Amino acid sequence: MAVEWAGSGPELLITIDRDSAVGLRTQLENQLRDAIRGGRLASDERLPSSRELARALRLSRGLVQDCYAQLQAEGYLTSRAGSATRVAAATAPRTDAPPAPSPPVTRPRHAIADFRSGVPDLGLMPREDWAWAIREVCRTSPNSAFDYGDPLGEQSLRDVLAAYLRRVRAVAATGDRLVICAGMAQALGLVLQALAADGIGTVAFEDPGPGTSTPRLAAAAGMTAVPVAVDEDGIDVAALDRSGARAVLVTPAHQWPTGVVLAGHRRQEMIAWARRCGGVIIEDDYDAEFRYDRDPVGSLQGLAPDCVISLGTVSKSLAPALRLGWIVAPPRLLGALAEGKRLADRGSPGLDQLALATLIESGRYDRHLRRMRAEYATRRVTLIDALSRHAPGLRVTGLAAGFHAVLHLPAGTDENALIDEARRRGVGLYGMAALRHSGGTAPPQLVLGFGDTGKRAIEAGIAAVADLLGPDS
Repeated sequence: MAVEWAGSGPELLITIDRDSAVGLRTQLENQLRDAIRGGRLASDERLPSSRELARALRLSRGLVQDCYAQLQAEGYLTSRAGSATRVAAATAPRTDAPPAPSPPVTRPRHAIADFRSGVPDLGLMPREDWAWAIREVCRTSPNSAFDYGDPLGEQSLRDVLAAYLRRVRAVAATGDRLVICAGMAQALGLVLQALAADGIGTVAFEDPGPGTSTPRLAAAAGMTAVPVAVDEDGIDVAALDRSGARAVLVTPAHQWPTGVVLAGHRRQEMIAWARRCGGVIIEDDYDAEFRYDRDPVGSLQGLAPDCVISLGTVSKSLAPALRLGWIVAPPRLLGALAEGKRLADRGSPGLDQLALATLIESGRYDRHLRRMRAEYATRRVTLIDALSRHAPGLRVTGLAAGFHAVLHLPAGTDENALIDEARRRGVGLYGMAALRHSGGTAPPQLVLGFGDTGKRAIEAGIAAVADLLGPDS
């Protein structure tokens, strides 16, 4: 009968077959040797003690000690008095071992400044508050909180979020109409799948807008994605009507990336369009938390909860790594959304959901947002001042909210050449062309993010590329 053992050191499976004609010590030696040669045991990895291994395999300790001694003599193992037996550092795996994984792709580092947009200040994530919330959840939650949860999300978080969204964003929501998900990409993917199942085959998106992400998610749901132009009042609703789409993704509070706010008359026109064609508006409540010199703009969903789906996340307000977002949907779509979430991952991490609920209920979330608004407001002023000194005369727009701005370059500027030269100088700049569906570079514009770029880096970065921004560059 074979005996299997998973080692207390490395996860190593050893099988001893007492019915085999091969001796027990030989079996053990061969399997350990093969594990080292094949790379299952890495260099310097610890092996269990001879006593523990003998006990687990029901062998004599002397047999295991003899096995270890033999492999040590062959150069496979090392051992010192008072220290564990380990795989010899010089031992190499066989040439047919699986190749080492490729190193992870990393974002290029810019020595002076990186004006990447869409990312908050990762250093200002309220780590102590988050750790406190996690500890509170672990300390006070019942045992049932550690079970598989509802795919729609923890009811306590859904109720807390609904109350928060009603208070802060004028969303028409109750906890029963929320779905907790893993960030914006999953939220949009789940919504598009639900709409496709409901018979909608085409979704429109803003241009310039989210690049290729929306078309890819639409294709994955079996839908077609079509771009619709954005002007100074937001998305062109007449063009939307002509597109034939019955769903549209918009960022009405602070359009990504132009920064315009969807005008009041466009909001009414879009709602009328949705009701006329039986369509759905998908509202990405992008950058709604961070506003400066304008009155608050309420959620579009609050005006027409029957035909608007609202999406939100804590990726900008806390950190992208938390992977927590939500969907506020009309009741008719909740069943499809719940099933899609169940099939996708059975539900978002329950303890993180409870921690977010605790953070909001305690007031620490609001306090953090107030700190972040003040910090981003200061950086916004720094950026405006730096541009006024180093690139006077260039128009800057999109600064009423969020933490990015659009810099309008002189006509005829080679946007791509400017970006390449800036990077050679250690400054990360990003153009509008990458966010246009056509990829066109006219008019030339830069999208300057300052969420994860400090005040000193903003000043130094603009100064380093000042000569590139003028009309004679």
